Amino acid sequence: MLDWNDLRYFLAVAQHGSTLAAGRALRVSQTTVARRIAALEDAIGFPLFDKRQAGYALTPAGAGLLDRARQVDLAATGFAEAAAAEKRETGGVVRITAQEIFMILLAPMLRELHERHPEIMIELDDSQDFRDLAEGEADIALRSATGDLGSGVVGRRIGPDDWTLYCSRGYADEHGVPRTRAQLKKHAFIGGGGPKLWRAYSAWLHDLGLDDRVVMHHASAMGMLSAIRSGLGIAVLPCVVADAEPDLVQCTPARDDHGRTMWLVTHERVRKAPRVRAVIDFLYERLMQHIRTLEARQAA
Repeated sequence: MLDWNDLRYFLAVAQHGSTLAAGRALRVSQTTVARRIAALEDAIGFPLFDKRQAGYALTPAGAGLLDRARQVDLAATGFAEAAAAEKRETGGVVRITAQEIFMILLAPMLRELHERHPEIMIELDDSQDFRDLAEGEADIALRSATGDLGSGVVGRRIGPDDWTLYCSRGYADEHGVPRTRAQLKKHAFIGGGGPKLWRAYSAWLHDLGLDDRVVMHHASAMGMLSAIRSGLGIAVLPCVVADAEPDLVQCTPARDDHGRTMWLVTHERVRKAPRVRAVIDFLYERLMQHIRTLEARQAA
């Protein structure tokens, strides 16, 4: 099979007249040049050079292919230069904002993103504060919304932002899995998750009459998740995260009347920036793959 890289050796020998001079120009050994020329000739089935004591002279067939080889070399050089320019444009900082709990979902994706685009520097913001994309406080957001995304904000729909109650398998084995309101009142709950989450979560507990069942309050969502994994009790988590955790058990079905949708969004001001486009395209592909995996698991 023809190795296109061997055309470099063909052009160098044709230009310099010997494998020794070509090796010096290419900064490889004479033996390497001779071996690559022999491999190229074997691949095409006829000699390109007459090997003489004074050096290598092109055969008529070799001379006839010389211009074609130069065209291939120019095309390859142009491709490499275009790729390098694209990489320079893609490089830079991309700031991503999301709730702390969703960073669990993003972490393995971002590792793969770095392997694919090492020229992009990712800055993560898991603050409870709302980051204004229009003001440039972030480039990309994984965000839950019930209505308009905001002026100039554009994005791709991920799916419903369902949340419900979960416990660990260890807790379920020891205490059982509560399925009804009456059963829930006999179990311990873990509160917290940050101010925004706790406002909605505490209202949910209040509606169920479970205010007095909270035995521990965590200031962060990660702390709350850690407490659930330890078997301390039950807490609310996003289904898109918790359903992928093999050690967690869903206690009650997620409500379908919340109207929240998860979006991967950016602002029209930066949407066409190569680095932002590369990140949002990659994350959307991986997030949708994650959703499909969960749906297939539930259908099995």
